[in-house]
Amino acid sequence: MDLTKTVFSRLSPAGAKARLSVFIFHRVLRAPDPLFPDEVHASRFDELCGWIGGWCNVLPLDRAVALLKAGELPTRAACITFDDGYADNFHVARPILLRHGLPATFFVATGFLDGGRMWNDTVIESIRGTELRVLSLGNLLGAGLAQVPVATTQEKSQAIDAVIAQVKYRPPTERDTLIAELARRAQVQLPDDLMMTSAEVRAMRHSGMQIGAHTVTHPILARLDPSAARIEIAQSKGFLERLLGERVGLFAFPNGKPDVDYTAQCAATVRELGFDAAFSTRWAAARADTDMFQIPRFTPWDRTRFRFGARMLGNLAVGPA
Repeated sequence: MDLTKTVFSRLSPAGAKARLSVFIFHRVLRAPDPLFPDEVHASRFDELCGWIGGWCNVLPLDRAVALLKAGELPTRAACITFDDGYADNFHVARPILLRHGLPATFFVATGFLDGGRMWNDTVIESIRGTELRVLSLGNLLGAGLAQVPVATTQEKSQAIDAVIAQVKYRPPTERDTLIAELARRAQVQLPDDLMMTSAEVRAMRHSGMQIGAHTVTHPILARLDPSAARIEIAQSKGFLERLLGERVGLFAFPNGKPDVDYTAQCAATVRELGFDAAFSTRWAAARADTDMFQIPRFTPWDRTRFRFGARMLGNLAVGPA
């Protein structure tokens, strides 16, 4: 047993004192993306699966939640999750997971299936694809973004970050209107194949992976009134249950920061709607006393095996919120 695995066993024992590490991913690209050099791609994900599979007992998420509640988790318990429902989850990540024998859960924002596109991807692909050297936005997003240089990869990357930061927490209708106008000014034909199809979601489930709900339109739930938030959560659950012909018991909060992206009331709504557990993006490992409707998730960003393992061990030591 290597040293990392030994320390994992001590920090994450079996039984009542167990800690559950839940890894979170979004995309697995076929090849590195110059615009997003830190985004996980196929060879990198294959490497990470080797590390995770070697160190951890990777469990299906629903089983891990049940064992955590019962105080019966095995040592070094872990789960793998993906948010949003990108097509590369099915075409790139799934084959790698199957090759390593690792289960995973995919939280799907149902409104973007079958040709839809998340608002942030409209920003990204508009700026990536534009042939303009300067994107003229006028007063669309404020004086600081009136004339945005987009001639080089570095400029495009900076522009994407700046625009997303400006619009992320705006009301959905206002945000979508602004993004549509940005896309028009960029003069780009936007892709319609970034997200999974309904058939791919079914095939993902049939291949042994689990599917969870992630709202319909991926809103900041904390910015919605309670009735609108409830509709987003309930409709995503209902859609997936009809699509898969089975109960869906797992939910992940969009963006996922407690008290910023969702509230305690949102978590209570998830419970009321009949889910078994819900997941945030707070860094920590779950314990027996963790709120099952605010289970934390974390993935180290380090490139080397040693640093990745060390940061993962540090996350295991994080105390309750």
